[in-house]
Parts: sequence; structure tokens; C-alpha cells
Amino acid sequence: MESAAAPEARGAEAPRPPAPPPSPAEPPAAPRARPRLVFRTQLAHGSPTGRIEGFTNVRELYAKIAEAFGIAPTEILFCTLNSHKVDMQKLLGGQIGLEDFIFAHVRGETKEVEVTKTEDALGLTITDNGAGYAFIKRIKEGSIINRMQAVCVGDSIEAINDHSIVGCRHYEVAKMLRELPKSQPFTLRLVQPKRAFGEGPLGSRGQVGCGRETLRLRSGGAATVEEVVSEGDGSLQGGDDLLESYMGIRDPELASTMVDTAKKTPSVQEFAHRLDSVLGEFAFPDEFVVEVWAAIGEAREACG
Repeated sequence: MESAAAPEARGAEAPRPPAPPPSPAEPPAAPRARPRLVFRTQLAHGSPTGRIEGFTNVRELYAKIAEAFGIAPTEILFCTLNSHKVDMQKLLGGQIGLEDFIFAHVRGETKEVEVTKTEDALGLTITDNGAGYAFIKRIKEGSIINRMQAVCVGDSIEAINDHSIVGCRHYEVAKMLRELPKSQPFTLRLVQPKRAFGEGPLGSRGQVGCGRETLRLRSGGAATVEEVVSEGDGSLQGGDDLLESYMGIRDPELASTMVDTAKKTPSVQEFAHRLDSVLGEFAFPDEFVVEVWAAIGEAREACG
């Protein structure tokens, strides 16, 4: 005989099994391991090959090279890529190709030359190594300096009229030279890079390859691996040419900053404002800013 509870039991739903406990959240994918970047290096005048790694800016790079060869970092004037010669087309800037061979040019003989400024421009293009030394990147043909055989491309400018300029940026040195009075002699103390026996003052010309991965060095923050900026970038070339024309310096990194700033601004007025906020210490004249804006615009139109 069925109990009264039996029909009720048959009409009720079967009890559900307890829900399984929530599975723990999957751990985030581990970041891709950064490849170990090891670069080969030599002293440009001759040395065994060293290997360096673990640097993020030029000062750290120089310290690593100096450690590899047992010299002081302040002995290094500048570095070239894939050539031991004093070739300004292969000067190390803010990027190093992952397969590039680094040659460090160290201090050689010191010399003093007396110059009389008979024209407004001396005919020098100045750059710096990012670690305290400004040096001559180009000498204009037919200029005052071009007529002085003792002054060479690659010479570091150590002092003007016995006033040390070590630690000054290239634009500061260019400004000092522009402001020297005409018809009044002044003295340049120069340090030439040490060269291998029998080597001339300037090596063969050439372009560093493009379209490769490079290590981009930064003054602040970590270095990053990225695609090299093409040497054929019209905006970049135009900005660098204007820097040389107006200020007597060449600086691809500075030109790159100007191009990047221009790309983010809709008008020349906004470009001038932003340029002043990020590069105010350069005190660019208004006509320079307008020409840079126009040159970058023309290059962008040419590229479609």
C-alpha cells in the first residue's frame, strides 16, 4: 500500500547535482622572452673584437665598450657602424641594427688652430655623441674652415678660446660659433680621433642598410627593438636639411621628433606651440618653424 507521500514524491523534480566549483582563471600568457641582444665591437684604430650587451642609451653603450677594452668612457669620441673609418654617413645615432658591428673612435692627438671669422658662417656642421662631446660632421666646400687643412671631419671641439665646451650639446656649440664677432681671431682646441696607421682623414661614403630590425636607444626609459626609419623618408631628410641650414647642426633624432610632432598637429600654429613645449630649449625662429611645417607637408603629399 502506497503511502500518501508517494504521489508527491513522484511528481517532484529529481534533485540536481551540485554545481561544480568555478574553475580558476587561466593565468595570463607569459610575455614573450626578450631576445638577448649581443653586439660585436672594436676600437676603430685596431683591437680584438669585444662583445657587449645590456645598454639602453649612448652613455651606457660607451661604458660597456670602455669596460670591454679597459679604457675610460670619456676616451670615446663617437662610434660608426660597419666601418672603422671616419665616415659620417655611418655614424651611430639613436638606432643600431641588430647585426651591426660597432666601431668606437677614441681620442687621438690634440691640436689648436687660430681662425679669423671673415664671413657670418664658418662652414661647419656640428653634431654630438650624446655623451658630452660635440664634433665636426661636415665642412662646407669653399668655406673658411675648408681652407684650413688642420681641421677635419670627425674632430671633436674641446674648447673655444680656452673655454671648455665639453658637456655642451651640438646646438649650443653652433650658437657659440655663430655669435663670435667677425674679423676677430679666435682659437679652437680640437681632438682628432685616433686612426690606424696610414689611414686618411675620411673613409669611403655609404648608407647603413634600412628595413631591418634595430635597437633604438633612448635618453630615458628602456631601449626598444623596432623597424629602422628609412633613409629615404622625405620628411625626415627635409627636417634634417633645415636644421643644418638654420642652425649648423645635423641630428636625425631631433628631426624625427619634429616630424612626429608635425604629424599630430592640424596647423602650423599648433605645430609651433607643440614644438615649443617639447623642444623649447632650441629657441627655433618662426621662419624655421614655418619652413619645417611646409617641408613635412610637401613630403607627405609626395608619399600620397
